[in-house]
Amino acid sequence: MITKSLFGKLEDGREVYRYRLVNKAGIEMGLIDYGAIMTHLITPDRDGKMGDIVLGYDQLADYVRDTAHLGAIVGRYANRIAGGRFSIGRQRFTLNKNEGNNHLHGGPGGFHKVLWQGEIQKNPRGESVRFSYHSPDGEEGYPGNLILRVTFTLSDLNELHIEYSGETDRTTILNPTHHSYYNLSGNFATSIEGHQIQINADRFTPVNNELIPTGAIEEVSGTPMDFRIPRTIGELIDVNYSQLRSAGGYDHNWVINRNGRKIRHAASVYDPNSGRFLELFTNQPGIQFYAGNFLNGSLVGKGGIRYRRRSGICLETQHFPDSPNQANFPPVILKPGETYRQYTIYAFSVR
Repeated sequence: MITKSLFGKLEDGREVYRYRLVNKAGIEMGLIDYGAIMTHLITPDRDGKMGDIVLGYDQLADYVRDTAHLGAIVGRYANRIAGGRFSIGRQRFTLNKNEGNNHLHGGPGGFHKVLWQGEIQKNPRGESVRFSYHSPDGEEGYPGNLILRVTFTLSDLNELHIEYSGETDRTTILNPTHHSYYNLSGNFATSIEGHQIQINADRFTPVNNELIPTGAIEEVSGTPMDFRIPRTIGELIDVNYSQLRSAGGYDHNWVINRNGRKIRHAASVYDPNSGRFLELFTNQPGIQFYAGNFLNGSLVGKGGIRYRRRSGICLETQHFPDSPNQANFPPVILKPGETYRQYTIYAFSVR
């Protein structure tokens, strides 16, 4: 079942709508066409009690003011680009900077701050909404007119499918992702440090003090970055390890093991208290695991709850940060006549 209702109005009078999707198991997801944002995701715990597991806000105005990208589609380029600069061939492009000297998540006016066009669609997998956005040539400094479509489908198998497709009229770069913060406890006043996480990655991309990749790709073995076997997030997050000191905890890109499969298992998260279990599958080469280290209580969310440090985690399927400036990273170039495609699945269950 899908229902559509007015969520609010922007300052210029444009209307923002919320789409409420419910599957046969009673899982409920809310989406708005501002930022293509997921506002809520309600799933059962092991006792069948329903609870919201994504951080967000009650009012549109809070999403407009938001600085943490809660629940949004971000881009054109998710994550960081060093110095806000990159080249395509001999041509140099300068992007808007919004994190010190660097460009983050598409810039201050990125996809998370625009009004998308929402459309309810029929989909054999389940309830589905497609968001479309035309990003004009030069927006935030990116070349080319870009059309991006993002389709959210909530299946009766308790899976969230997110499909991306995009075309450009001029060679550009593209690397969007979904930026929800998950707390599987259903209680946003609690930390996610007790969650257990497993990441299907033998390697990760280390960063400097500005969280820009150094260009190296290193083994996780023997480091606190090794999540090949499930480990509690809080077990090693505060140890004296240079990569964790730089980010205040986990905020890094892991190189997903390919195992010969296009869409493969990337990560899983388990909350022992609620029993909720989340599995993640994708065709992307990397995943950013961010433990909410920079949440500091300044954001007041649903029900007046302040989002404090490590009250949610992000699992962002992506190409690697700063790939346009790193020749040894997988390329992110999109040319006219080509179609960008990304496919990510979040599967929900209990244990």
